[in-house]
Amino acid sequence: MAYRNRTYIAFDGDNDMHYYRLMTAWSAHEGFNFDIYNAHDLNTSRDSSQEESIKRQLRERFANSKLFMVLIGEKIRYLTKFVKWEIETAIRLDLPIIGINLIGSRGQDDRCPSSMRDTLAIYVPFNEKIITHAMNNWPSSHATNRRAGETGWFYYEDQFYKSLGL
Repeated sequence: MAYRNRTYIAFDGDNDMHYYRLMTAWSAHEGFNFDIYNAHDLNTSRDSSQEESIKRQLRERFANSKLFMVLIGEKIRYLTKFVKWEIETAIRLDLPIIGINLIGSRGQDDRCPSSMRDTLAIYVPFNEKIITHAMNNWPSSHATNRRAGETGWFYYEDQFYKSLGL
């Protein structure tokens, strides 16, 4: 069994790549307290034209992941080939899910992919401080909520954002 220490990030590669790259830059920079061990660094698909070849590589990334994040941009809800499969796989594997809203929303909105609307997840805006907090705290909250039979989406209250200076 693989050691799960990676973060799997799903996103719209055509429209939201710059947000993904910014997150990897935060992780690489010593001035930020943002650490991701990115599952995308594990492998690249040799044959990117074949759906099963791509999914085989993605399954390997999932096998090493302990956390699943989705960058929620304007068009991600329309991506049904791979992003929907990634979300459904994360749900099936019971990975803690963080929905990161790229327009600044602090909760779930209509841009959220339908495949994750009713699942246990926390939603935060695209901001290094709150994403870091969610990464450090949501996995244990997810486990507690799962044991209690909770479902649906969670968010941090406005007062909490104020305490972080946001």
